[in-house]
Amino acid sequence: MKGFAARVTQASRTELVVIMYEIILADIKSAKIYYHNRDMAMFERELKHAQRFLHELMATLDYRYELSFHLMSLYVFANQAVITAIFQKKTKTLDEAESILYILLEGFKSISKKDSSGPVMQNTQQLYAGLTYGRGVLNEMYIDPNEQSRGFRA
Repeated sequence: MKGFAARVTQASRTELVVIMYEIILADIKSAKIYYHNRDMAMFERELKHAQRFLHELMATLDYRYELSFHLMSLYVFANQAVITAIFQKKTKTLDEAESILYILLEGFKSISKKDSSGPVMQNTQQLYAGLTYGRGVLNEMYIDPNEQSRGFRA
């Protein structure tokens, strides 16, 4: 989730949609793993988390465009598949929802590459990420170029 949070701060509108699809798909994948491990509580928790993001996608559609009506029907289908999986305690319907969401994800990824509108969030830290090597460990770090108080103060 930290990786998603860092990406959200720097994302444009279409990149936010891509991130939401990725979160939904990651939740469905996790739910399937929990299902195979027979952890039904976590299976349901992951699917409900995915559902919250599906609902957000539904709520943000702009019905001035005809495409929104088509997207809504796909979101409703995916939501019904998630609901069915929760109540039947089976993953069969999740495969269909996943395949539709992957297609939509790929479409929005290609659109987001052409989106030059810039980040939606303002006044956020610019992140420069990197990895450093320690003794037997890999450390992740970031540097904010606007941070003026780095180091010690006298």
